[in-house]
Amino acid sequence: MLVSLQLGSLISPAYACGCGAMVPSRATQVSVDRETSVVDWDGRTEQIVMRLTVRGDAPEAAWIMPVPHRASVELGDPSLFSELSTLTAPVQATRHYFWPRSGDWPFAGSDNSADGVGAPSSAAPPVEVVGRERLGPFDVARLAATDPEALQKWLQDNGFELPDRLATALKPYVDRKWEYVAIRLAPRDKHSPLGGDLDPLRLRFASDRPVYPMRLSKLASTPQQLGLYVLAAHRMEPRGTIGGDAPQVTYAGRLDPRSTGVDTGALEGVTGGRPVFLTAIEQSFPHPERIDGDHELRAAGADTPYRTMVYTDRLLTVGGVPAWVLSLLGAALVAAGAALLVLRIRRRRPVVPPPPVVVPPPLG
Repeated sequence: MLVSLQLGSLISPAYACGCGAMVPSRATQVSVDRETSVVDWDGRTEQIVMRLTVRGDAPEAAWIMPVPHRASVELGDPSLFSELSTLTAPVQATRHYFWPRSGDWPFAGSDNSADGVGAPSSAAPPVEVVGRERLGPFDVARLAATDPEALQKWLQDNGFELPDRLATALKPYVDRKWEYVAIRLAPRDKHSPLGGDLDPLRLRFASDRPVYPMRLSKLASTPQQLGLYVLAAHRMEPRGTIGGDAPQVTYAGRLDPRSTGVDTGALEGVTGGRPVFLTAIEQSFPHPERIDGDHELRAAGADTPYRTMVYTDRLLTVGGVPAWVLSLLGAALVAAGAALLVLRIRRRRPVVPPPPVVVPPPLG
């Protein structure tokens, strides 16, 4: 009864998203186009600040996030993502080419653009509500479960119309005695559909190794795009692809928030101001149904820095004139000068007179 009273309003038919099970209201749809998260790990505690970009016609929605240990939940600072985007922005550079390409005179054409817990005790009930908070537009409930069948029954009793595959996807988490954060987004304007970037949420829990839950993403019906910012003592990498394309590192570098030259107040709020190594990772999941696990993060073999370079290719010019034109003109002038020189030398060469004509003496 207590569980029903606390969370009955959270539950509706399930729809998968990149972070877990997205749950819109009845007869509506919502999908997650992109999931951007910050994972901070200091060796003992992990924090996940996640922001979802959604579209659909649902005025409200909820989702479930599995966590390996009991988590605290609070609102995240949206400026954290803009700070990290600035710090990891690609370096713009210009490359010049000599010979004209398509789009350059005298050719016509197109473009010129340049071609990485402790388990609950045995006395705990099969499904337990361990906490509930109202955080801005979010209604957050934290759940613990020790029996997959009991968890499935609780979900059904509270209005989840779940496909069997979602119950199956939840089972590995229950077997490993993970807990769950159930989150309902209920905007004040109940008639406006969800869209764009949702407010970020910040989860904190004990962890002896960093992990990013992704297993429930296999239920997504559309391709998923994941962006991860990992803050740790060393450069980090996923242990595997977990069914997606190969993860791509787009930035790697040691970062001291106090010496970046960028306003990093939100970042310092996550790291506590400690120096960290920042690794930015992008990964696509064109076939979400192939996702077969969670992202386990590990230290890379070396703290090799990396930054994405974005090149703009431009035709080499001198004084606004293409260098290749000047080169051809120069070559033509050199050739013409050489021809004139040869002609002049030939004109100045002395003319050898013909030998004298000897008149033979008269006969007889």
